[in-house]
Amino acid sequence: MRRVIVDSAIYRDGRRTDGPADLSDALDQARTAGDAFLWVGLHEPTEAEFDHVTSEFALHPLAVEDALKAHQRPKLEVYDDSLFAVLKPIVYEPESDRVSSGELMLFVGDSFVVTVRHGEGAPLAEVRRRLEADPELLKHGPTAVLYAVSDAIVDHYLDVAGELQVDLEELEADVFAPTGGNPGNTAERIYTAKRQVLEFRRASGPLAGPLARLTAGSVPFVHERAQPFFRDVNDHLLRSNEQVEGLDRLLSDVLSAHLAQMGVRQNDDMRKISAWAAMAAVPTMVAGIYGMNFDHMPELRWVGSYPVVIAVMSGIVFMLYRLFKRRGWM
Repeated sequence: MRRVIVDSAIYRDGRRTDGPADLSDALDQARTAGDAFLWVGLHEPTEAEFDHVTSEFALHPLAVEDALKAHQRPKLEVYDDSLFAVLKPIVYEPESDRVSSGELMLFVGDSFVVTVRHGEGAPLAEVRRRLEADPELLKHGPTAVLYAVSDAIVDHYLDVAGELQVDLEELEADVFAPTGGNPGNTAERIYTAKRQVLEFRRASGPLAGPLARLTAGSVPFVHERAQPFFRDVNDHLLRSNEQVEGLDRLLSDVLSAHLAQMGVRQNDDMRKISAWAAMAAVPTMVAGIYGMNFDHMPELRWVGSYPVVIAVMSGIVFMLYRLFKRRGWM
């Protein structure tokens, strides 16, 4: 049976404590304690499975709809009883050089955090372990979870950007290699790389707005002293976005260079074809004239006509070959 609630725990004074299995009782216990909060993690819940969580935490129906449907842009929305954030973690698959994105939603409210994950990217188990190993950070309550999750996702953006940079360097080496590589395969690889960068930008670009709001402060349900932490995340995001923009521009330049090289190669091929056609035209013309079988033609009955004609045709062809060779057409 699929497990929807991946993990659920109460954190008091920065440390994990045992609590009741019922979400309502656990939330009441966290609120009664005052310095505690409940963190519930879910993975791809259905509407029926999420109904209980919605009612217990009084989540806004519009935010719940977004959390269930997924396919959302990164955003930050404030409702009466909670804060709703959407993040898009990305994963780089080295076997296929492919970038894929998932979705992660966070509901932050009075003494609770609910995380809803779609896709296999960015599992939160490691984030939870890191937070549990840092009680001082966890003392900041639900804000610590929002910070740690966004920090882990943005840091992974930088790792993926580094992998894409390696792929781009390989593409550049292939395009500017003396042999030129396989033109069809190279163009396909450049197009695929552009698609991966686009997928990356869809995840990281829109996140700048929500992080700017968190950095500025005055966001409900977010600790007033959390600005320096989110400022650090925002700095990493800006660096990641700059890298992605640079990758996109470089890919466009590589594509232009590849198309220019293909045009040059096509011109070279056309020059070679034209040169060979010109050399073939001379003996063809002479042979065609003397093959018309007219009775009265110059030197038609002269004994030396045949070797002279052959010598003249060969000489002209040789002169054309030297000319085209000197001009780089051969």
